[in-house]
Amino acid sequence: MGAFPQTIHFIGSNTPRRAEITIRDLEVEGEIPAAIDGAFFRAVPDNAHAPLFDEDIALNADGMIARFNFVEGAVDFDIRWVETERFLAEKEARRRLFGQYRNPFTDDESVAGMDRTVSNTTPVWHAGRLFMTKEDGRAYEINPHTLATLGKWDYYGALRSETFTAHPRIDPQTGEMFFFGYEAGGLCSDDIAYCIADRDGNLTREQWFKQPYLSTIHDFVITEKYAIWPIFPTTADLERIQSGGAHWAHQQDLESWIAIMPRYGDVSEMKWIKGPVGVSCFHEVNGYDDGDLVHLDLCLSATNAFSFMREAGGIDIPQHEIGGGLVRWTLDMSKDAPEIEERPLGPPGDLPRLADADQGRPYNRAWYLSMNPEGGPPMPGGPVGVNFNCLLRIEPGNGRLTALGVPPGAAISEPVHVPSPDAQHGGWLMSVVDIPQGPDPANYVSEVWIVEADEVEKGPIAKVKTGLPLRSQVHGSWVSRERMDTSKAHA
Repeated sequence: MGAFPQTIHFIGSNTPRRAEITIRDLEVEGEIPAAIDGAFFRAVPDNAHAPLFDEDIALNADGMIARFNFVEGAVDFDIRWVETERFLAEKEARRRLFGQYRNPFTDDESVAGMDRTVSNTTPVWHAGRLFMTKEDGRAYEINPHTLATLGKWDYYGALRSETFTAHPRIDPQTGEMFFFGYEAGGLCSDDIAYCIADRDGNLTREQWFKQPYLSTIHDFVITEKYAIWPIFPTTADLERIQSGGAHWAHQQDLESWIAIMPRYGDVSEMKWIKGPVGVSCFHEVNGYDDGDLVHLDLCLSATNAFSFMREAGGIDIPQHEIGGGLVRWTLDMSKDAPEIEERPLGPPGDLPRLADADQGRPYNRAWYLSMNPEGGPPMPGGPVGVNFNCLLRIEPGNGRLTALGVPPGAAISEPVHVPSPDAQHGGWLMSVVDIPQGPDPANYVSEVWIVEADEVEKGPIAKVKTGLPLRSQVHGSWVSRERMDTSKAHA
């Protein structure tokens, strides 16, 4: 085993932990509401082996699936490797075989042509199945009871796309899952596959269309009428990749786009709407219809938030100087050539969370992470190298904003929303908070904080204490006990 580089991608909450763990009956401070019954799943990149290149990044780490299992006020914790084709090859070799992020030309020749995905980005629950996803490959199915990897998922051989987004959208009324894959035809393909799976998990539609340029498309939205892909100018180039360069480079002088079509329509009905130059967004909050208007709320920044993507494009902007904010883009679809109208909604931030019931519909509140300038220096780690230290609740209709802060130097991860069976109650949020234990940025303890979703400013009503420093998650999902009991996989 070689040494891990001491870069931002391997220190702080990115410190490799490399451990599968099971702990029953974690310590609970406070009282967990009786209605909280289910599992909080987290996608956690970690490094089974030291990288081949010192400039490796956190997004290239092996996937782990973590679970906090809530049962009658008790909480158990488990974390397991996602046993992808790539992980198993390196496990057998006892060393790293795959090279730079999304660049197969830097791999050991023994793994040429092998599936490179690490499935480290988002746990997705649909139709009784749990998947771990990363947008450079197909999803891997996970047994939600044991966390065992069941294998790649291709809809019984029906899926043609070689990739599956980390951010599908599930309609709360129809139960359908709308998803896509970019680079659907393989490395540097400009094809996007738009797919629909019904409430029973059957693939009912797959259509392909082309991008205006080959960009990274991390997220998209649905409304009751439309499917919408915001496309931003972080681009791939095959010659650059073949020469050992970065897969992605941000182009600050290139325009953004919106692709919009009827969600049950044909890709031939797609409208392309030109957007601002140089901007970037990785996560949209929601989209919804308002008569002929379509509203799209997104965490927009003036340039790409990932330093390695900026640097590959020759952009020298420090992380703390990146402008942006939560904004609303509105399209008037009654016009032959709709244009984007933009208005600000909230301060800069990312990793938004919406109540599942509001997906694709008008909504009155959402939550996302931001930086509290009074919280002290941020904890290093996370996908972009610095962690958020504040959770915001926003009401987009009136701009009302409330906040949950964490202790100085602490970090907070993307929350999940747990609905309440009481229609008059707004439910709860759960988020992992990393609390420093001294000057060493790798020395911290991780807790799950539970807060009232509509009263975040009051702080946690319960804390679940692991006693461990957990590696940073990317995204998480809440799955109720009722849904867990419908699992296609057996305990």
